[in-house]
Amino acid sequence: MAATVTARPARPVLPDVLRTGLDIVFCGTAAGAASARRGAYYAGPGNAFWPTLFRVGLTPRQLAPEEFRTLVRCGLGLTDMAKAVSGNDHELPAGSFDAGRLERAVRRYRPAILAFTSKRAAAEYYGCPVAYGLQQTGIGATKVFVLPSPSGAARGHWDESRWQELARLKTRLRQPAAKTRERPAPAARLRPIR
Repeated sequence: MAATVTARPARPVLPDVLRTGLDIVFCGTAAGAASARRGAYYAGPGNAFWPTLFRVGLTPRQLAPEEFRTLVRCGLGLTDMAKAVSGNDHELPAGSFDAGRLERAVRRYRPAILAFTSKRAAAEYYGCPVAYGLQQTGIGATKVFVLPSPSGAARGHWDESRWQELARLKTRLRQPAAKTRERPAPAARLRPIR
C-alpha cells in the first residue's frame, strides 16, 4: 500500500532539531508516512538511520526514533527539505521543497556539515543531480555531504561506507587545528671580547 501524501501548509510534520554550532545536521526529503504517524524522524520499518549513527560512532548508543530531540547532545541536528508534507519520495509534490528555508537555517545555525540523507534531497537543494560524498559547493562555511538513503525502500542503493566517511570528516573538522609555531633560531652565543 502506498503512503499518503499529507499537506500541512501552516505546521511542519516534524520539528527541526537545530541549534548553533552543531557538528552535523542531517537533512532528508520529508518525513516518511511511518515517521509522520509516530511523530519521529527515520521511524519507518527497516530504516537504517539510527543503527548506522551508532555503528559509525556518531552516537554513544543506538537511539530510538522517539529520542530524536536528544541528538543535539551528540552535536547532531535534523531537518527536511519539505517540512509540510509526508510520504515516500516519489509521492512528494515538486513544489513542497523549500531550498531557501534550508539555506537560511544553515546560515543561521552554522553547522560544520550539512548531510543530505538522500540524493533526492540534495538534488532538490542544488537544482541538479549530485554524487555521493563531499560536495564542492557548501553553504557559507558549512560543508555539504550527500549520503545514501537509510530508508528501507532504498536498500538497493545502501552503502554504509559513505556514513563512515562522514563520521571521519566530522572528526577531522572538530580536531583542534595543529598550531605550527616556528621556533626561533637559537641565539648565537657571543663570547665577550677581551
